[in-house]
Amino acid sequence: MLQSYFTENCVEVGCDEAGRGCLAGPVYAAAVIFPNDYKNDLLNDSKQLTDKKRKELRSQIEKDAISWAVGIVDNHEIDKINILNASFLAMHRAIDQLSVTPEHIIVDGNRFKKYKNIPYDCVVKGDGKYLSIAAASILAKTYRDDYMDELHQKFPVYNWISNKGYPTLKHKIAIRDFGLTEYHRVTFNSELSKQLSLEF
Repeated sequence: MLQSYFTENCVEVGCDEAGRGCLAGPVYAAAVIFPNDYKNDLLNDSKQLTDKKRKELRSQIEKDAISWAVGIVDNHEIDKINILNASFLAMHRAIDQLSVTPEHIIVDGNRFKKYKNIPYDCVVKGDGKYLSIAAASILAKTYRDDYMDELHQKFPVYNWISNKGYPTLKHKIAIRDFGLTEYHRVTFNSELSKQLSLEF
């Protein structure tokens, strides 16, 4: 069972992002504050859940959270500041929107850029360890998926309704055949550059 908190007796927010490894679309991040004694046996890393279960849990998270918010950084901003900084910025934007100021931040992963003067801890695979991070992973994932589903209606050849902008073979073939859209990320880190090279 996931743990309720990292630091006891404080207002703690969990943060996670979705869409970092994509070729198209924005990166989304979410921030979630639960009561310190919150329990939910169904919450888990969003990648371990079905789409239906994620959508069901999203409603529960939004109902149960003391405060929650979603931050977005689009592909143009990603190209300007790089995907790592964009992920941090999306988390900062999510925290900015919270109705309650957190006293401590826990973030999925091993890196984070300090937000104001609030102490933080990075937790590797934190979305499988802490309820607030798991909840943030679900919110970020579901809201981003909804947005990519909408974009799919404009650009169906890229199959975003299925791949959500990730570098699947069908997505890369569509880029080769039809070029980039205004929603594609023009600059990529070395890993994504290799994926985009279309060496099938």
